[in-house]
Amino acid sequence: MASLSELKGHAVKLYARGDALAALRCYDAVVTAVPLDYDARMKVADCLVALGERAGATDVYRAVAWHCVKSGHPLAAVVCARLVEATSGTPAEEIVSALVAMYGTGSAALGKLAARMAPPAPDTEVPNPPDLRAAVPPTFIGGATQRALHCLDAFDEYPEALHPIPLLSELTDQAFRRVLSALLVKRLPDGAMVIREGEPGTSFYFLAGGTVRVFSTDSLGQQNDLAQLHAGSLFGEMALISSQPRTASVAVVGEADLLEITRDALAGIAGELAQVAAALDRFTRERLLKNLVGTSPLFRPFSRVQQLDLLRRFTGHDAAPGTVIIREGDEGRGLFVVLTGEVEVAKRDDSGTEVPIATLKAGDAFGEISLLRGTPATATVTAARQSTVLFLGRDYFDRLVQAVPEIRQYFEQLTEERLADTQFMLQDELQIEEDEIVLV
Repeated sequence: MASLSELKGHAVKLYARGDALAALRCYDAVVTAVPLDYDARMKVADCLVALGERAGATDVYRAVAWHCVKSGHPLAAVVCARLVEATSGTPAEEIVSALVAMYGTGSAALGKLAARMAPPAPDTEVPNPPDLRAAVPPTFIGGATQRALHCLDAFDEYPEALHPIPLLSELTDQAFRRVLSALLVKRLPDGAMVIREGEPGTSFYFLAGGTVRVFSTDSLGQQNDLAQLHAGSLFGEMALISSQPRTASVAVVGEADLLEITRDALAGIAGELAQVAAALDRFTRERLLKNLVGTSPLFRPFSRVQQLDLLRRFTGHDAAPGTVIIREGDEGRGLFVVLTGEVEVAKRDDSGTEVPIATLKAGDAFGEISLLRGTPATATVTAARQSTVLFLGRDYFDRLVQAVPEIRQYFEQLTEERLADTQFMLQDELQIEEDEIVLV
């Protein structure tokens, strides 16, 4: 008896050291015990390719692709379609057409009650693991091929409604096809680096299978895990859109199948570029908003419904580098929150020279001090690079802090912290009175 994760982990090692036949025996045992493990079926096909059985491998890839299309794993189906093409040298047009028909915009198969078939649990028991010391029967390879090919022939319990594919399901059928044609398949081993912090963003990725970890590295070289992403995720698009360096690293955990689309590939589908860019921008902003709601103290006192209602009260505004968002001495118009980019805060000293005070980044709020105190803005805020800020008008902000004591307490605490920071920054250049707050 062995667990699913143990047997597959052993097979990965066998395949990596060139023993495709032994790996096939392990994956065949998994398919026999857990036929819904489509990853194991794909690995059977990988082993067949390594053993020179390309025709059988093509048939298995194609069968797995159809299962993935119907079971709610379209990105894995894209990988299989590409492997069919690479193995057979012929297009997998029928799979692409099915993907567009079932996951394209307006598809009747997409619905609110959508589901995807979950992969089997890693601790699932495989009752008859192979004895790799025993001789291999001469009919084994053919039998393993047939088992991987036909193990789900009688299965029909597929979900009635499917989840859309992030970004792709928003596109027209033509644009969907063009993006599919531009995707590059990357099948990466454990520990492989996908994205490195600080590098320029030249592509983004769909995670078709497996797991990746997202982490940052501090000044001492210590890695800090930020998240783990699983099949169906899209990542890496923010640096591509903003033309800024990557803000975190991404590495493979175990194994992973990725679909990459590069900046050059996007340029190559110029006819659909505007539509893809608009859909990507919408997707990115929606994710940033969800992150903001989930992490900002501003939204913490509220229920999920109230958070979404508050979020709808904000309006979004793009600011090019150098754009003055708030000018020192002007009347406070409302509360601002940085969604993307960076803004610089500066105050004039006695000689009229602007002194830099702080840099605010995604999630930081500003503009609240003049609203709470009823005074003109005491500093100038300028976009340091291409940024998006959210704006909440003065009237609604006033009602918000009056109705929710926790919000007023949050902003008053923020005021105290910023006063301390300002005194430290300016030191003897300005004499800060208790009621004079530099940050607006």
